[in-house]
Amino acid sequence: MSFDIFSYESLVHAVSGAAGSVTAMTVFFPLDTARLRLQVDELRKAKSTPAILAEIMREEGLLAPYRGWFPVICSLCCSNFVYFYCFHSLKASWLRGRPSAPGTDLIVGVVAGVVNVLVTTPLWVVNTRLKLQGSKFRSADFQPTSYSGILDAFAQITRDEGVSALWNGTVPSLLLVLNPAIQFMIYEGLKRQLRKGVPRELTSVEVFLIGAVAKAIATTITYPLQTVQSILRFGQINASAGRSKFLSSLETIKRLLVKRVREYGLLGLFKGLEAKLLQTVLTAALMFLLYEKIASFTFRVMGLSGSQVRRR
Repeated sequence: MSFDIFSYESLVHAVSGAAGSVTAMTVFFPLDTARLRLQVDELRKAKSTPAILAEIMREEGLLAPYRGWFPVICSLCCSNFVYFYCFHSLKASWLRGRPSAPGTDLIVGVVAGVVNVLVTTPLWVVNTRLKLQGSKFRSADFQPTSYSGILDAFAQITRDEGVSALWNGTVPSLLLVLNPAIQFMIYEGLKRQLRKGVPRELTSVEVFLIGAVAKAIATTITYPLQTVQSILRFGQINASAGRSKFLSSLETIKRLLVKRVREYGLLGLFKGLEAKLLQTVLTAALMFLLYEKIASFTFRVMGLSGSQVRRR
């Protein structure tokens, strides 16, 4: 494989990852709605995911679990395109045909995650606001919003809160680059183990299972920061005045984590984890399955040999 950051191979990985993630998220989107409500609305009692979804549909309508689907899909498509492209192009640049290792996957995953966060955070801030708009919260502290769409949300946030508000939650997001980095490290490692001694294309069941295992581990490790990230993106937390943006964000993260522990105990840091695991594990497993199939098919059409594809 020739060394070229702007290669067709990296583009295939990026398009395959974006297509797989959009399809998987659409299938399991209601589970993400349940997860987000549990993370953001502290007064909503933690229940089973079906109970939360039934409650949302009863109070807000049958289509409420799919509220905000379009901006989420747009954000996810852009985010995964950037991440997959950076991950595979940087990995190819680093290895130059040499075998990979878990440490390499982790470092490349972190770098790709940082690039992804800095580029796509404004999209995620907007989609979080749109997804929660019109929701019936248990907490009376939340201020209602009235965005007519993605562009209007960008305009209103910039006008009322300043351009920097579009990067709310960037600090926890940068810390959370460990999530996809750990996920890809475990996924690529398990993939190498399954191919060890017998170079072959993995079966659909194998891809689905190792994708699920990788995401479950990464999500459980980083979940408390994901909760803080969702709250900050929602924009209902006031930052400390007179402090730098970075220090203020770190202080806010600490304050939110301590508040959760004081009010709900250590388990409060993992409120909504059941819904998150159910959604993210199934979504990631299906995403990896579709990604591998789309990429494999495309490589065959492009005439790349099996050995070239298996060096990924």
